[in-house]
Amino acid sequence: MIGRETRVLLRHYLEQGLSKAAVARRCGVSERTVYRWIAAGQLDRELDDGPVRYGPRRPRPSRLDPYKEIIETRLEAYPDLSAVRLFEEIRKAGYEGGYDQVKRHVREVRPQPLPEPVRRFETPPGHQGQVDFAEFKTPWGKRHALVVVLGYSRLMWVRYYERQTMAVVMEGLESAFRYFGGVPSELLFDQMRAVIVEDNREVGGRLMENTEFLRFAHHWGFRIRACRPYRAQTKGKVERPVSYIRRSFFYGRDFASDEDLNARVLGWLDRVANVRVHGTLKERPVDRFEAERPHLKPLARWPYRPVTPLRPEPSKERDEAAADSRFVEVERRPLAEYAKIAGGVR
Repeated sequence: MIGRETRVLLRHYLEQGLSKAAVARRCGVSERTVYRWIAAGQLDRELDDGPVRYGPRRPRPSRLDPYKEIIETRLEAYPDLSAVRLFEEIRKAGYEGGYDQVKRHVREVRPQPLPEPVRRFETPPGHQGQVDFAEFKTPWGKRHALVVVLGYSRLMWVRYYERQTMAVVMEGLESAFRYFGGVPSELLFDQMRAVIVEDNREVGGRLMENTEFLRFAHHWGFRIRACRPYRAQTKGKVERPVSYIRRSFFYGRDFASDEDLNARVLGWLDRVANVRVHGTLKERPVDRFEAERPHLKPLARWPYRPVTPLRPEPSKERDEAAADSRFVEVERRPLAEYAKIAGGVR
């Protein structure tokens, strides 16, 4: 039995008036075979009397094939590693193909998480920023990332600290305001504690109830707002970036120190995070920020000066100086000399 395509060609060539020899040459068969097909009535069958079945295509080799093992090994060690990070790593290993091919392969070998079942809401430009701490583990100890995200543009600022203290929150927010070039009208907190650790003891209190922090907010001109009871709708703008920071920046990288960690995260913000196409907005945060910048409040003329002394972020030099101040050197003398001094007193 001849195939459907061959029957179509044979019938077409014969209807055009070609000789059987010419038809045989064009179809790549012998003239006797053409006569046999005609005699057997193969050309008189209906062309659509059965479904056309095609076998599976042979997989075409791609530039990504030699690097698939690297991708799968990295995903086995770090399941949440982003396709962008994997693309950067295999390019260093010699990959010359495009990013889309890498993204498709990563999607195939790693199951996609279920979409978050919450209703998003948007805020006007300059109206709101969201703040939260996230915990990261480094070879030299636990570090806390203070994350600030502008609600309209999703422009992000991050810095890592050793502790969660009031001094850290204030210093971090002032750095974030300078990075943005302005201050949003309100900052949204998840009932963040004012001070987590102070002199090796836990101190209670909420930021929105802390008198010192209220003065700080007044100095910079923003309102303090707790995200509850609307957490499901409001908090995702800062919680999802925390997950994104872990996957795209932190996982799978080696850092030498706190200084190295903070220098590299700042470069990553400018080079990757704030210039990517945002998954929800389908726009780049830096582009939306151009529309948000004029709506931010101006920066304060000088940094906030706390009324209540705050414990600063610890440093090696400061801790060594404090340790030295706890000890007083005592000059030792023989007992006879003390007796002599005592005997001379009338």
